[in-house]
Amino acid sequence: MNIPQAQIISKTSAEKLIAASEGQKMSIFYRKEKHQLVLELGQEWIAKIYLPWTLDWVENQELKEKSDSHFSLVLIRAGQAVTGYFHRGELIDHRVFRAYMVRQKQGVSQIKYLKTKGKSRAGSRIRLAESEHFFEEINERLQTYSGKFPIDFWGISCAKTMWPFYFSSSIPAPFSSKDENLIELPIHIPQASLEVLKLVGNLIQKFHLILSDNGEEIFRKIQDTLEDSDENW
Repeated sequence: MNIPQAQIISKTSAEKLIAASEGQKMSIFYRKEKHQLVLELGQEWIAKIYLPWTLDWVENQELKEKSDSHFSLVLIRAGQAVTGYFHRGELIDHRVFRAYMVRQKQGVSQIKYLKTKGKSRAGSRIRLAESEHFFEEINERLQTYSGKFPIDFWGISCAKTMWPFYFSSSIPAPFSSKDENLIELPIHIPQASLEVLKLVGNLIQKFHLILSDNGEEIFRKIQDTLEDSDENW
């Protein structure tokens, strides 16, 4: 499980890369909705760095450890979800949710089925009610986190087909779909389980680097000039 086309690098390597980019007159932009730095040369992006959620990018273009970081993750699949609250990078609370949402013969979630067949049958109505309760329970748990802790980032993995139903729940999420501190997780989530939640929580506390084709050549040359040039980015 990883971010597509990305490699994990150390904090030291990230800082050297940022310093080297400044020396090459590159522009550095911070995208809060991804918690990501984009390094550009002219009109072309050269590198993208996903920052750990326990770090801040401060105004003077410096990486700084959060003194008291709080973030929450919610992973949603049809009929299964898991929420988690992390304090200073450690998973403090979690809950797994399940619902009868999938039509057994077709293997299709009730939400997708509604788009074609409607909700006339009793089984469909039951699955729809389960779906509504499913989203309500998820948001109730997230509202608990929001009420108790100053959440820096919310991370979500949820199919776009479910977003309208999720965000129209009678118990609202503690964030809107357009909030800057809501981050769509750039990781393929195979299932919404505690095991996967822990893996994702660990991954987002690392630096992830993506280089463009030109970026690979540029930073390879820069790296060759460094004293510890044997260290990979």
